[in-house]
Amino acid sequence: MIPFRVVFRPGSSLYEQVVYAAKKALVSGQLRPGDAFPSVRTLSTALKINPNTAHKVITQLLNEGLLDVMPGTGTVVAPPRESTAAERARLMEREVEQLAVEAKQLGMSLQEVTAVLAAHWRRLEIQDSPTAPSPKGERKPK
Repeated sequence: MIPFRVVFRPGSSLYEQVVYAAKKALVSGQLRPGDAFPSVRTLSTALKINPNTAHKVITQLLNEGLLDVMPGTGTVVAPPRESTAAERARLMEREVEQLAVEAKQLGMSLQEVTAVLAAHWRRLEIQDSPTAPSPKGERKPK
């Protein structure tokens, strides 16, 4: 069993979709620092993906500093790193450009894009709030 959900959609690689799902689980609080992360075998079996793809996912998350390898324990979620505004902006550059291009193609205004982004942001904040239900239906401790 893996601690996040992936719904595969055509149009982007399985690898990118799994990385995105893992990152979403991290920012929403489903995965917390110190939590065990599935092994390559577990990830590939549970998601029915090639073990090489699962390895690539874990390697990407390790390279981004989102996971740590703990000798004798396995791979765990890393504590959040400190970063500068410039580093954060650089990390988001590709995704922001994709969002802007897609929004322009749809004929959306900046205000519409901002409203949609704000709604998604609030949804993630609600999921991460101390009183939001955990994935098992329990309340998160304060």
